[in-house]
Amino acid sequence: MIKLKSDFLVGSYPPITTPFRDGKVDLDTYAKLLEFQVKNGTHGIVVNGTTSEPSTLTIDERNQLVKCAVEVVGKRIPVVAQTGSQSHAETVELTEFATKAGADALLVVTPYYIRPSQRGLVAYYEDIGKRTDLPLLLYHIPGRTAVSVEIDTLRQIADKVEHFVGIKHAVNDHGFVTSMIQTLGPEFRIFVGLEEFTYPMMALGAHGTMNAVANLVPDRIAALCNATLAGDMKESRRLHFDLYGLNHSIFYDTNPIPLKYMMKRLGIVERNEHRLPMLPATPELEKRLDEVLKRAGLI
Repeated sequence: MIKLKSDFLVGSYPPITTPFRDGKVDLDTYAKLLEFQVKNGTHGIVVNGTTSEPSTLTIDERNQLVKCAVEVVGKRIPVVAQTGSQSHAETVELTEFATKAGADALLVVTPYYIRPSQRGLVAYYEDIGKRTDLPLLLYHIPGRTAVSVEIDTLRQIADKVEHFVGIKHAVNDHGFVTSMIQTLGPEFRIFVGLEEFTYPMMALGAHGTMNAVANLVPDRIAALCNATLAGDMKESRRLHFDLYGLNHSIFYDTNPIPLKYMMKRLGIVERNEHRLPMLPATPELEKRLDEVLKRAGLI
């Protein structure tokens, strides 16, 4: 594995939501969301993560979001582009664009719906790795993709792709985190992919979190990461419980339905707009989320 700078791919890397206006991607609002992150201590950002609703976007729209992020952020913090798709051809196109556009690293979700074999996954990531020299992370989210990655599969990918440097692990499996550290070493970048497990998985040795709640409170999520990485477990545990209601609320409905409502409620975005088959929160869910925001001291 290539050696990374000690502060690179470490900390809070939120997947930024995609704002829509009358059915179109709203790049002006997206730029404001990026500035909001930079100003509030976020360590890096992820473009076209699950929270961004990438499966509802065209390839061109996904590429435009990457281009916007690279230009707006201007190397102040790293930009990680999620370039995976269910189609190998689309993944290649997205990966090559992000590499040329100036992204700092790539996150590639396991191909969904296809349910590939483990040997197919090894060949897939080996092929993508040959098409870019950027640090490459695998996005492991079997609840969405219907495919789980095995430890030996990660080891084989690491043997074949020198710049395969990490994973976003969106599974309630703390044992797998320990196994990854033992098998791939403590420098292998592990990002927590399920919001409420940010603290416990980072306490085990994960390097950071790709937490949707940072779209709401980027400073608090960054503080949780900073405290845990510094070994201040008393403070990080306090922040864990302080953030638990917000972290848990992301799963009250399909992400980012709850998140987008709360962003609008807090005035972070003007519109709570989705693309089909996603729909805005119901009135019942809105009331439930309002209670979460009240308990968090945000309204």
